[in-house]
Amino acid sequence: MLKSLHYYLFTGFILLFLYPAAAQQTPLKNISGSFQTDVQLLFPDSLIGAEAVDEKVLSNSYLQLSYQQGNFSAGLRYEAYLNPLLGFDRRYEGQGIANRFASYNTDRLELTVGNFYEQFGFGNVFRAYQEWSLGIDNSVDGVRMRFKPVDGLAIKGILGRQRKFWETSESLLRGGDLEVNLNELLPSWEEKTTQITLGSSFLNKFQADDDINLILPENVSAFAGRASIVHQGFNLDAEYAYKINDPFQLNKFVYNPGQSIYLNMGYVQKGLGILVSARRMDNMDFRSERSVSLQELTLSFLPAISRLHTYRMTTLYTYATQFNGEVGGQATLIYTIPRKTKLGGKYGTRIQLNYSRFHGLDTTFTEAPFLYESSFFGDPSLIYFEDANIEITKKWTRELKTIVSYIYMRYNADVVQLGTRSTNIGVVTTHLAIGEAQYKFNRKLTLRSELQWLRTKQDMGSWAMALAELSVSPNWVISVFDEYNYGNPEPDKRVHYYTANIAYAFGPNRMTVGYGRQRSGLLCIGGICREVPASNGFSFSLMSTF
Repeated sequence: MLKSLHYYLFTGFILLFLYPAAAQQTPLKNISGSFQTDVQLLFPDSLIGAEAVDEKVLSNSYLQLSYQQGNFSAGLRYEAYLNPLLGFDRRYEGQGIANRFASYNTDRLELTVGNFYEQFGFGNVFRAYQEWSLGIDNSVDGVRMRFKPVDGLAIKGILGRQRKFWETSESLLRGGDLEVNLNELLPSWEEKTTQITLGSSFLNKFQADDDINLILPENVSAFAGRASIVHQGFNLDAEYAYKINDPFQLNKFVYNPGQSIYLNMGYVQKGLGILVSARRMDNMDFRSERSVSLQELTLSFLPAISRLHTYRMTTLYTYATQFNGEVGGQATLIYTIPRKTKLGGKYGTRIQLNYSRFHGLDTTFTEAPFLYESSFFGDPSLIYFEDANIEITKKWTRELKTIVSYIYMRYNADVVQLGTRSTNIGVVTTHLAIGEAQYKFNRKLTLRSELQWLRTKQDMGSWAMALAELSVSPNWVISVFDEYNYGNPEPDKRVHYYTANIAYAFGPNRMTVGYGRQRSGLLCIGGICREVPASNGFSFSLMSTF
């Protein structure tokens, strides 16, 4: 429960520091924080496969407190999982101080002890972060330094162990990052219109070899080099990462080194935007421990670079990065037809075209099952994911705005959802049509509606959805929607998933109450996903900042 002696000592230190400030009537503006609690009241529902929950009521809560005084800051976060919400790892069960830190920060130097979050470069080697809704907290417990000896030169260093639910991981992490901004560092480059930033990263984990059958490396290191170039409306980001052999459970104990190449290019001018991203990844799953599963103890941050759709039906088949190997990318074109033209109309019309595709590597084992070779461009016939879509946004009047979309998608469920669903589903081909309309009656009252249709002959068959959302500014949002799996090949599973929510905001606080059915599947944010089981019941959420 993270209740070792040093946690109590740290908490006592914070209280001792705050007490004199309170005695001197230090303004409360030095203290800030946030609170959130999410509660579920659940019922069994055999139609959708929602099983009975023994506790009936589940909840996740946290309280974050931070204190700032001059160059010094400190804070802690109290978490309570009583018991964890559906889809969250049961090892979170319990309550206690899960995060605490103290930091000293000047213009040139920042020192932090305790729990911290950090990222090196684009995250291909290391990113410690929190995503509350996915149950991810990869904070590191240890020491961090950030140092800027001169303008244009930034150095980071970390030492510690990664959070593992209420404990810390077995491995010890050591790493550093160096970044150089040539325009700030070199006086002769200060006035140049081209901005160039270079960087490199290093991370090492040490974990003792306790396997009686294999000889496993105890020190595993990863390296990365990157460059960013910005020239007027053009930008280029590139990073290459390399990891030495790291056989462990999720890569089936292969001894190949890991490699990742990431490229992102963009061009923007008035009314036009072009974005192209590409990535090749081979055995780049990097974890703090060897015996892990799903999103547990990830060190590298490798989100999917396909388009992040936000509509409900698109979440049925959301792509998740395949760490062990994938090749692909995406391209996006955004064009705004000018206002006061025949096609643009009075307010202009925005058109977005996007295409993304990912496939597997073409691997041949040379020393099965421990070593393999893979072609650079992979095997295009081994499709993982494909998405071609168009979205047209148009404002017709001051009150009315519409968005229409069409999405063609292919999704290899056997690969993307391996370990979370039954296999032998194959590649699911879908067609999605989506229409959204928003009408402002006045400054306070807005009605938004959606109609979504997904057609497929595979997996669970076709779906339809309708949503209505009424916003009464600045306090109320009321929404109702229904997802209907009308095309399910099993007639008794052609079920309506109806949901209603009421949200009330007052100052820095927001309260939401809802009731409905939740279909099972993957919940993804930025291409990082967790499995959400089917459920039926009430939900309550309260968020507050101060």
